[in-house]
Amino acid sequence: MPFAADLQPVTLTDAEHGLTATVLPGAGMLIPSLQADGIELLGQRRGIDAYLSDGKTMGIPLLYPWANRVGEERFDVAGVALDLRGDRPGLRRDPHGLPIHGLLAAHPGWVVKETTTTSLTATFAFDETSHPELAATWPFPHVLTYEVTLRGGALELALTITPTADASVPVAHGLHPYVAIPGTARADWHVELPARRHLALDEQGLPTGGATDEPASAGALADRAFDDAYDGLAVGAEFVVAGGGWELRTTFVEGYPAGQVFAPPADPVICFEPMAAPTNALVAGNGLRVVAPGSSDRSVMRIDVSR
Repeated sequence: MPFAADLQPVTLTDAEHGLTATVLPGAGMLIPSLQADGIELLGQRRGIDAYLSDGKTMGIPLLYPWANRVGEERFDVAGVALDLRGDRPGLRRDPHGLPIHGLLAAHPGWVVKETTTTSLTATFAFDETSHPELAATWPFPHVLTYEVTLRGGALELALTITPTADASVPVAHGLHPYVAIPGTARADWHVELPARRHLALDEQGLPTGGATDEPASAGALADRAFDDAYDGLAVGAEFVVAGGGWELRTTFVEGYPAGQVFAPPADPVICFEPMAAPTNALVAGNGLRVVAPGSSDRSVMRIDVSR
């Protein structure tokens, strides 16, 4: 069920490095554009309209309160029974009918708290008073703070979860940054991945419990395709795509021990997706953390642009 989004943009500028980023606070804090000297570095795919109407991802969307798929519609997490059955506000499903990518795609309920030429801070209140239509599906009262910063030749995205009631909040969100090397054929892109644990997936894209340790690796993307899940990532794990004199380095600065690498064969984009927990952790419990009342949880990723 899509929301009525507000497309008023906020533009951030890192003049020293020729970078601009566009943020749409009223459309789920979507970041549809990151440019260097006017050259687009984010995959546009089907465009903003498809994101608004169908949740078809592009640019850098926020996946909240969970990233990727959930393997059940009814389950208990953090001592609370959840029910994801039926048609619920913000809930979208994959081709297998599984709930996917959370509830906040294109949601207009973000409140901008501060803007400068290089940064934007916005909050979203997850509670029955502010958004009862969402609290019925995700009954964990908290405030989500999103800080977007563009400086030093890098785009940094920080998310902080702060409980607002006497209950813990599960942490399973992620981001889906589509990056693209301009002016260079996909086959010629150079890709570097950090040491990781490769998770075996079933036909629905859910972890089976099997995993294989893999060392850091580097090589041409060539005709390879990825839709691969990983955990066991070190703090500060770095993922790189480069080519034609460009390098885009994605760092999972903190709070992201899991991730997905997505590079469809027919689309000149690659995603190094930071995830606070592995796919389906809400159901399986593997790698799931919770933030207790009186504390907060912070996750940070960064994309460094070099040319």
